[in-house]
Amino acid sequence: MSSPMTPGIAAARLPSETVKTHFADLHEPLAPHEASVAADRCYFCHDAPCMTACPTSIDIPLFIRQISTGTPEAAAKTIFDQNILGGMCARVCPTEELCEQACVREAAEGKPVEIGRLQRHATDILMAKQSHPYNRAASTGKTVAVVGAGPAGLACAHRLAMQGHDIVMFDALPKSGGLNEYGIAAYKSTDDFAAREVDWLLGIGGITVENGKRLGAELSLAQLQADYDAVFLGVGLGGVNALRTEGEDKNGVIDAVDFIKALRQSTDLTKLPVGRDVVVIGGGMTAVDAAVQSKLLGALNVTIAYRRDRDAMSASPFEQDLAASKGVRLLFNVQPVAVHGNGAVREIELEYTSDDGTGLKGTGEMIRLPADQVFKAIGQTLTTDAGLELSGRKIAVTGAGRTSVAGVWAGGDCASGGDDLTVTAVAEGRDAAMDIHATLMGSN
Repeated sequence: MSSPMTPGIAAARLPSETVKTHFADLHEPLAPHEASVAADRCYFCHDAPCMTACPTSIDIPLFIRQISTGTPEAAAKTIFDQNILGGMCARVCPTEELCEQACVREAAEGKPVEIGRLQRHATDILMAKQSHPYNRAASTGKTVAVVGAGPAGLACAHRLAMQGHDIVMFDALPKSGGLNEYGIAAYKSTDDFAAREVDWLLGIGGITVENGKRLGAELSLAQLQADYDAVFLGVGLGGVNALRTEGEDKNGVIDAVDFIKALRQSTDLTKLPVGRDVVVIGGGMTAVDAAVQSKLLGALNVTIAYRRDRDAMSASPFEQDLAASKGVRLLFNVQPVAVHGNGAVREIELEYTSDDGTGLKGTGEMIRLPADQVFKAIGQTLTTDAGLELSGRKIAVTGAGRTSVAGVWAGGDCASGGDDLTVTAVAEGRDAAMDIHATLMGSN
């Protein structure tokens, strides 16, 4: 049924069984025999380029050899030693641009070893066990506040707990997991995997979680510094950039992250309203996830409008092809100039762009697209810096996440130098934890 405020937006555009099929696991897990065959394709390179390409430096040849010799649990331990969120990263990591692109098989044959699916195979097996694979060291008597229960915060908390510190992890949202829980396409993380992974990670012990507490509201950095021996900030980016166009305030113009969050938390996707004609402004993963999921919910026409050319799009070629395969139109070299409609959006006006080497400019040539729903996916911004020095629009860090304030570290999307990938956030949280540990124990 359409809303009177936004006539083209409606729920239940497709039957529930169709929606269920559309949102099934994007990559089915490997069966044991399939995993053995896939593992046997690995050359087990001594100077493995795949390992160099992994932001968490997982020993990929070793874990694949362990799978090939019938010890997937040992393989999972090899993965988790470097990346405690290896299960989620196996699902969402752009392996086609990282480890698999660097694979020798990819260079020789155009078909890499399926590293991501093999990683999922191993981690799923070990995570299905009742006991957690790591034990805590003897208590150090030190306490650390971790603000933000996303990938960086979770990785930091787990590594610190392993070293014997006591951790209190705060998060503004009702559930832990950060973007893994709220910001990733539902077909990439099915069966409530993000929440199950958090519960599994907390099995290390020594980590207390307090949800509904936001830095700058219920929490102050000064008080955290007074109450804890160290503080790690993994608060992510809470704000969404504005289009800065006429009519942006019309009904039907929505932040893409809010749409994805609502979709991820929905217990019945047929009740989630979506437009008939959807336009997504942006060129990153959030834009692709919003566009594809709109199409899977039954939107008739979905367009991604990006201001630069295809090669500049931050979403990987794999994700671009995925969008196209689902019927999403990709429109390049266009930027929004106005949203038209009487109270609710009915059209979006775009201007073609060009770049002659001196910067992006409008050409003056316009195009209008029908739109009853427009998603903004043009990047997010830091909503609180807590008085810390900034680099650009993120918290400035040096080394393993040290901020401008002694005793305060930061990592993940909120910190400078990252690339907005789950796997990078994990690496930053892990490395900051070890630097915190060394500092607390007096070895730095």
